[in-house]
Amino acid sequence: MSQKNKLIEIFQVFFKMGCFAFGGPAAHIAMMEDEVVNKRKWFNRQHFLDLIGATNLIPGPNSTEMTMHCGHERAGKAGLFVAGISFIFPAVVITGIFAWFYIEYGEIPAVEAFFYGIKPAVLVIILAAVLKLGKKALKTWELGILGVLVLAASLFGVNEVVALLTGGVAGAIYFFFKYKLTDNKLNSIIPFLLLQIPVNSTALIGSMKVFWVFLKVGAILYGSGYVLFAYLDAELVTNSAFDYSREQLIDAIAVGQFTPGPVLSTATFIGYQLAGFWGAIAASLGIFLPSFLFVLILNPLIPKMRKSKFLGFFLDSVNVAAVAIMIAVLFEMGSETLIDWRAFVIVGVALLMHFFWKKSNAMWIVLMGSVLGYLLLKI
Repeated sequence: MSQKNKLIEIFQVFFKMGCFAFGGPAAHIAMMEDEVVNKRKWFNRQHFLDLIGATNLIPGPNSTEMTMHCGHERAGKAGLFVAGISFIFPAVVITGIFAWFYIEYGEIPAVEAFFYGIKPAVLVIILAAVLKLGKKALKTWELGILGVLVLAASLFGVNEVVALLTGGVAGAIYFFFKYKLTDNKLNSIIPFLLLQIPVNSTALIGSMKVFWVFLKVGAILYGSGYVLFAYLDAELVTNSAFDYSREQLIDAIAVGQFTPGPVLSTATFIGYQLAGFWGAIAASLGIFLPSFLFVLILNPLIPKMRKSKFLGFFLDSVNVAAVAIMIAVLFEMGSETLIDWRAFVIVGVALLMHFFWKKSNAMWIVLMGSVLGYLLLKI
């Protein structure tokens, strides 16, 4: 396949995913695994796991960075940018439309009913990915024990990045001494310097100031949408330079949660609130730009990490830890979502679709959840 056709294929895959990828990073990655490993076979499941493990070690939105990794693997640097932009663009546009409605009419269009059934359907998508990735990641019984420990730590509230790094280091050290390696010529990995960009409170409030605020957040953000809430609260609500309330921030986070694509599209909504159209553009560019840089630097290092025995053990351990964290997310989402009979019905139908309908994929399951959820709410 020519480079041009590869780029067109990348655009089609990730633009479609950007339009239908609901449920947060774990769900997005599950959809990605189904699309690029199972369906299109761009690379094998082991390499996909390595990409997940490495992505969890850098700041930024994991699922967005995974699209960039997949694009890079398929078509080099151009593929990285096409994949990332294609995935981000639909979410930014949809969130921008909601922001316009919010500013013009003081409310968001009544579409919540269609999103009711998506979360239960997404549970099945994540479960399917956990089963496939877990089977590949569990190479030894020791890695299984490590995964259980990381899962327990995550469920008891340990920060996911701390759990991931601790699991990776502990596993690497254990396997290093188990096999009594004498080759200490390890590939060095240059640490990423996190950008600490101060915002001048006396500067004019406008697009550039919005850009710098969100560039800072995008460069140092680890964790979920709740962590994003804490970062933005500190930058926008507590910071007297912005006339921005916590109620407005809660509305913005809510929009990011129930629109498709990366949750960080919340930035588009807030940027529009702060500085109109160009504020939305500036916020979107600022929060996603660091991810492109991080992936551009990290992607060529992953094969080198796999070739190094010690870092290979580290990757194996991080991969198991990443699957364990996906299970923890699945458990937490399940406890929040499976609260009435309608949710159980949607999960049941989604399971039947996944296991018994050969042409089923993540997009059809999401659409089914949306329509069925809307219909069940009318009962």
